[in-house]
Amino acid sequence: MNAKILLVDDETALIRSLQPVLTAQGYSVEAAGTAAEALKKAKDTVFDIILLDLGLPDADGKEIISKLLSFNPVSILILSARHQEAEKVAALDQGADDFVNKPFNIEELLARIRAAVRRLRNEAVKSQEFHSGQLSIDFRKRKVVLMDQEIKFSPKEFDLLEILARHAGQVVTHRQLLLAGWNDPNVDTQYLRSYMALIRQKLEYDSSQPEYLLTEPGVGYRLDIESEH
Repeated sequence: MNAKILLVDDETALIRSLQPVLTAQGYSVEAAGTAAEALKKAKDTVFDIILLDLGLPDADGKEIISKLLSFNPVSILILSARHQEAEKVAALDQGADDFVNKPFNIEELLARIRAAVRRLRNEAVKSQEFHSGQLSIDFRKRKVVLMDQEIKFSPKEFDLLEILARHAGQVVTHRQLLLAGWNDPNVDTQYLRSYMALIRQKLEYDSSQPEYLLTEPGVGYRLDIESEH
């Protein structure tokens, strides 16, 4: 699993030393030095793991944990010089998964990250299918069934549908979809609109009044799971 990691810390020296180490381990790494930058990146990109410092210059790290989790399911590992138990408990209560004190041993940190990746992999194995109303998606077999009829999707159409289904009920941004479909956030969004129109035609009885695939104007798309369909 080639996990995507967001490193959130205002210590430039730590980022410069840690980012190449993580990259060498096969992880895809982005960095943010403030809470505002971290929230923007997490909103635009689907990360697997967030390494979060609590002592950010513009906010307490604990204050943004719930916001980070609201964008996407992600494993949050706290990195902090605050050794008080109350700080650890508060961060974990907000939704963080683990806590490593600064200064930390790099091998210990890598072990914690590997453990988080294993948890994510196990959860992925358990979540190989999506069901909502009369729509079923088998991610492993890349098979879509609607009203007991199998619907054929091209590889790129399925990639886009999969990220929507894995974040069902949540808005998936244009950037996230472009990364999932083309691995490039700078692709012309007209291509995305064309593919989403094709997906909608296959999913909807009446594409002019969609029930499953909803457009969030100027933001992205959402696979609806609230309606009875």
